[in-house]
Amino acid sequence: MKAVVTTGQGGYEKLVYTDVPLPSLAAGDVLLQVLASSVNPTDINTRIGWYGDGGWQQTTPFPLIQGTDCCGRVVAVTNPEHQPLMGLRVLVRPCMRPRGFPSMDNVWLGSDFDGAFAQFVTAPASEVFPVNSAWSDAELGTMPCTFGTAENMLHRANLVAGEHVVVTGASGGVGSAVVQLAKRRGAFVTAICGRAKMAQVAALGADRVLARDGDDLAGLPAHMADLVVDNVAGPSFALMLKLIKSGGRYVTSGAIAGPQVSLDLRTLYLNNISLLGCTTWAEPVFANLITYIERGEIRPMLVKTFALQDMAQAQREFLNKTHVGKFALVPPQ
Repeated sequence: MKAVVTTGQGGYEKLVYTDVPLPSLAAGDVLLQVLASSVNPTDINTRIGWYGDGGWQQTTPFPLIQGTDCCGRVVAVTNPEHQPLMGLRVLVRPCMRPRGFPSMDNVWLGSDFDGAFAQFVTAPASEVFPVNSAWSDAELGTMPCTFGTAENMLHRANLVAGEHVVVTGASGGVGSAVVQLAKRRGAFVTAICGRAKMAQVAALGADRVLARDGDDLAGLPAHMADLVVDNVAGPSFALMLKLIKSGGRYVTSGAIAGPQVSLDLRTLYLNNISLLGCTTWAEPVFANLITYIERGEIRPMLVKTFALQDMAQAQREFLNKTHVGKFALVPPQ
């Protein structure tokens, strides 16, 4: 089969489009024909070594077929009880819990083992979710990682109707998903993004959109938000913490502007703020996402589709950050 193999840390030369053997199936696995995947920051961060020598959670097993998102069709099963999955279009839950949900141990498709930047991929049958939707393969292929991550943050932070949530990086994949999912929960959303993308973020349903480089941020009142969802971090972290009401929450699953932040512990403890770091997904998250898709309660954010062999071009355009949404990748069918 054809696949893009990431051979190690480095530049685009580490992305090699080549022939590789079909993946072998372990007991309980299913074989999927990959219909679509998409570009995520983790793909690039792993390739360039942003996570450090330890890789993403654990040492990255180069050479690696990346690809955290997978919309696929089940073409083979190993256990007779999984026969009803044959031929179905499915999404793969990328965050898997090998020790079960009572443990926080997790492994990720395309980061800890071979993923969906290929014509075929294997996954445990327990991690594939049939999806009944009129969306295209490419649209579905943009959903698992970003929307699952966004839903997990809101689930962990227990966002409820009527609360005020501030979303940084609201034009990014996860940020734009948070805007949609927070509105679905009935929250009031203040979204922060680049000035050129404000209209697009407003169209997602944000109640108020602020430019990240404007004077509006400095003038925001302290203690206005029940929750801050912040995947930007960096220099703005201290300001975001001051926006949170007493007893409020701060949740993050990334650090686009830099992982090193300045924290005044007095702001944290005097205001009884809870800090939540989110990588491991809670059990209901992915099933909830499938339900939202099937009910039409959210919409895909597909910007552009690339052929799998054009991976390097897709990542270059992704890093230009002129888009709002996701780039899909489609392997040869």
